[in-house]
Amino acid sequence: MPHVIEIADNRRASLDECVEALTATGFDPGDDESLHHAARWLRRLGNNKTFLGDLLIEELARRNRDLGLDSAYGPQVMMLAPPNGQFFIRANIWPALDDHMIRASGGDAFVLGLPHDHNFSFLTLGYFGPGYWSDYYEYDYEAVTGYRGEPVPSLKFIERARLEEGKIMLYRAHRDVHAQGAADALSVSLNIMHTSGAQGWLDQYRFDLERREIAAIISPGPSEAFLRVAVGLGGEEALDLAHRFARNHPSDRLRLTAWDALAARENDPALREALWRTAEGSGSRLVAMEAKARRAELV
Repeated sequence: MPHVIEIADNRRASLDECVEALTATGFDPGDDESLHHAARWLRRLGNNKTFLGDLLIEELARRNRDLGLDSAYGPQVMMLAPPNGQFFIRANIWPALDDHMIRASGGDAFVLGLPHDHNFSFLTLGYFGPGYWSDYYEYDYEAVTGYRGEPVPSLKFIERARLEEGKIMLYRAHRDVHAQGAADALSVSLNIMHTSGAQGWLDQYRFDLERREIAAIISPGPSEAFLRVAVGLGGEEALDLAHRFARNHPSDRLRLTAWDALAARENDPALREALWRTAEGSGSRLVAMEAKARRAELV
């Protein structure tokens, strides 16, 4: 499960001070000194019980004059500090089951009951309220290929726990899995998220806990969307690029996207089946297993 980090520090920090301290040193969750430096500044920011409310009031007060802070990009998540080298900082709002937000939008909008891992590591702190619950699992990322329905025998339940106010946890990339439940009452968490150039090519999975298998890849990148649109528009250069990506791209996920985009152009089931049969022999286990599933769906 995520690693609990115990840090006793009563000092308070402003958001600007926290960002400045992290910018000066960076954030590398794989380095103990860097990790604890970031956790200490997250603790100090969490001790500041007025900064987030002040920021929200400021945002609401000027809403009618401009488009608002760049930090606000959704009803649940506020970007407090945009990507800055190795990190960004955000706040997350977690409603209770009987709150209007969940009754109006449903739990899926808040990723409730969706067992998943992360393709990045991040620190989180319970800032306000009782905190959300999670069922925590661990698995061996290196032992899976990533196709739908792939067995994950290493997936094991660890415990159910809550992100209580003041608690700091490190969610480890490609190791910790959680199925998140609602908070008992409205809660807020603060996150320091690790970023890297390779992150967009690393897969994030949704799991089927009953079957102990991978249910889906849930980390599509912009390159995949661009490729689908370009192939859908039908230009010769786009089709040529899709064929080359399908056979040779170093990312298996983008190779699968290329095959999907090409298959979507085929209205004849026989031609689509032939294309997926070719994909099965293209040299990628992920593509081969997904192509086999696509062919079965055509029957």
